[in-house]
Amino acid sequence: MARVTVRSTHKYAQQIDARDHSLRADEGENLGGDDSGPNPYELLLSGLGACTSITLRMYAERKGWDLGEIHVGLHFYRDDEGNEYIDRTLECSGELSDEQRQRLLEIAGKTPVTNTVRQGTPIATEWK
Repeated sequence: MARVTVRSTHKYAQQIDARDHSLRADEGENLGGDDSGPNPYELLLSGLGACTSITLRMYAERKGWDLGEIHVGLHFYRDDEGNEYIDRTLECSGELSDEQRQRLLEIAGKTPVTNTVRQGTPIATEWK
């Protein structure tokens, strides 16, 4: 379904390859990185936001709804007790009824990446 490779040769900078696409990741200067790319949590939010926007667009196209421009805002944070949260806000430039907006909120809550994050997918790690 998805496969990436990540290489690191200098400090915290990461070279990410996904199919024919290349990305960079890094930590900010405040954490000792060079800030040459988004940090890992920003990449996590990017995947969630992209999946949300794509899923909403696919659903709306099937329904014949014009969403116009879609904007997905995401914020990852921890509270004082260490609990982690993601806040997601949706905005579309198209004219939508309250019922359409409510349905799109429901769809956003069921996107593939949303489900993966919510269920806490197991991760197996081994040395090669």
